[in-house]
Amino acid sequence: MPDNPTSSVRMLLVSKEPSTVDCLWTLGQANGWQLDTADSGLQVFDRIRSGVIPHLVLLDLGARDAEGLHTLRWLRKVRPELPVILLSPPDDNGQMVEAVRLGADDYVLKPLQSEQLEKVLKRLLNEPGTGNDSDSTSDEIESIGEELFLVSSSPAMRKLRARAQLLAQVNEPVLILGESGSGKEVAARLIHKLSVRSGFRFLNVNCAALPGELLESELFGYERGPSASAPRTKQGKLELCRGGTILLDKIDEMPTGLQTKLLHVLQHKQFFRVGNEAAVDVDVRILAATNIDIERALSTKKLREDLYYHLSAFTIHVPPLRQRKDDIPLLLGLFMNRMAKHYGLPPRSIPADVLEACQQHAWPGNLRELENCVKCYLVMGEESLTVRELMPKPNSPGRIIPTQEGEPSGGQPASLKSLVRSAKGETERNAISSALEKTLWNRKAAARMLRISYRALLYKIDQYHIKPPEYLSSHVMTGQGVKGNGNAS
Repeated sequence: MPDNPTSSVRMLLVSKEPSTVDCLWTLGQANGWQLDTADSGLQVFDRIRSGVIPHLVLLDLGARDAEGLHTLRWLRKVRPELPVILLSPPDDNGQMVEAVRLGADDYVLKPLQSEQLEKVLKRLLNEPGTGNDSDSTSDEIESIGEELFLVSSSPAMRKLRARAQLLAQVNEPVLILGESGSGKEVAARLIHKLSVRSGFRFLNVNCAALPGELLESELFGYERGPSASAPRTKQGKLELCRGGTILLDKIDEMPTGLQTKLLHVLQHKQFFRVGNEAAVDVDVRILAATNIDIERALSTKKLREDLYYHLSAFTIHVPPLRQRKDDIPLLLGLFMNRMAKHYGLPPRSIPADVLEACQQHAWPGNLRELENCVKCYLVMGEESLTVRELMPKPNSPGRIIPTQEGEPSGGQPASLKSLVRSAKGETERNAISSALEKTLWNRKAAARMLRISYRALLYKIDQYHIKPPEYLSSHVMTGQGVKGNGNAS
């Protein structure tokens, strides 16, 4: 089969089916992609070890064939940053569940449809999609329901959507991690929308909003004695959501006694109403979300270990806004139109200097902070004030104030030499922090991105006291990176 040696994109297809090879070769020729093929995991190992690294791997999961999963497991250990697309039989859900658990990036069901496969390939290769610009923009803004939208113009959010689409197929609990205001509910609703449960209800329960007894009644319902004036039976959210999906937000705030009852639901698909010992069978998919350090929650017993392990077999990380700034222009337009409609005001255009300030801002409050910024600009209309509010404040979180040993103190001006050293250190620290954010703290991938040795990167992280975000710190392991979501384990 002829190659395209001038192509800048190299794909590796692992398949024994001639029809699959023919389909991919045709797509490769049409798009200028170079296609290499392998018919076994051993051939993949030999290619990777010899230094022939593709940009993307297509892995054909043959029916009841464990070799594909072994290959995926090995790829995730040696090349965690390498995108992997599954080509899966439509009736082999068991392999699909395990492949998602191992961190596959996307999937296409067989028999292959060229148009669908091409769209998935271009998304993971970050190439322009088919169709015109308006179609591309509409693909990047997806209505999730309840006036929520998923904006996925950035690579980080395109990867999140692909991950959500995979998780939607497996009908298992999912733990959603992310900073406050980053969009964890959007991710949960997206999983529900893409799943077979989308025709049933989605309910969101904030575990921190109610005290223990009220939360128990809210989830499991209750039954009162015949003499009570209130209705005898009240259905809880789990029962009302039968067939659908329930999101338990701030799961770490759920009392440990209720966590035990939730674990029973996960294990036995049944629960007991308050005031009744009769078991109630329930069919509901449980998603849980938190913005805290999981390791700290486990060590302080805020979160039961057995419950955590039941919830975290499948995990999705919602990146903070500072890691997906390509989404900001579309988010500004969405928030502006929504706020203008809410307040009955004409929407304002976003000037170039306001957009630039938004792109440079760190957004510690994530989407909520961005929405509030748009609201203030819409109502006040003061362009200069908006830009000024987004400028870094002295000693603000995330602002780097470099210091050097031997610098003058007591307000004396620093020497030119020390200022140069300070600027160099600040630039170096920013570059390292940016690489770690882009790779979700996969330090080996970050070292490759920065073109330095892994040992040198570890030294620099220690030198500059760089710490992972709180919501990722429990998933960063010594010498490896982030668990799950396609990174090293």
